[in-house]
Amino acid sequence: MGGNEKPSYLGHRERIKNKFLQNGLDGFMDHEALELLLTYAIPRKDTKPIAWDLIKKFGSLSAVLDAPLHELTSVSGIGKESALYLKLLRGILKRYTYDIVKKADVIKSPEDVANYCRASLAADKDEIFEVIYLTIRNTVIGTEVLSVGAIDRASVSPRKIIEGALKAKAVGIVLVHNHPSGDPEASHEDITFTEDVVKAAKVMGILVHDHIIVASTGYYSMRAKNQI
Repeated sequence: MGGNEKPSYLGHRERIKNKFLQNGLDGFMDHEALELLLTYAIPRKDTKPIAWDLIKKFGSLSAVLDAPLHELTSVSGIGKESALYLKLLRGILKRYTYDIVKKADVIKSPEDVANYCRASLAADKDEIFEVIYLTIRNTVIGTEVLSVGAIDRASVSPRKIIEGALKAKAVGIVLVHNHPSGDPEASHEDITFTEDVVKAAKVMGILVHDHIIVASTGYYSMRAKNQI
């Protein structure tokens, strides 16, 4: 290759960047979006085969972003810095969805809440129980993770949830947990537990607006199912 000859992939990079500038990610396949993203983390390589390898290993763009750091670096062409770049993007996505839901009326924007819950918990391999604390106007005060691991009455009790809400000075709460199995359907235990929390919260003047279960395949809202 001559000293002034540019690598062939540079022209391709310009084409996909121009495609994005014209139409955003509309029309992009997962591997194309990932290829473009990687150009900012891997400046001196052809990122197309790397993107293909990532999609082949993990199955989708979202699965790539959710993958653990050590699994990302097992793919040829992905070093620690580019893996950190992908994990940073995943973290930014979670922060972005939290900012959106924090500004919204949670009750009027259940999809915003579900989006935050999925960004926060859906990809976790451990079962996590989180509570979203709300003001009288149904906006978010903050969130708190109460349990990581197998969720049972010992790790998360109605009393513990109510104590957290009182400490946060919340008048409403949304319960959230994930199903690492991938199936968001509520179990009998999920439903009876929620009923106990609703009863305990009512005594203290706190309203349980919803219990949302998230998984890789979607989410389940108990309010939407008329179970609250």
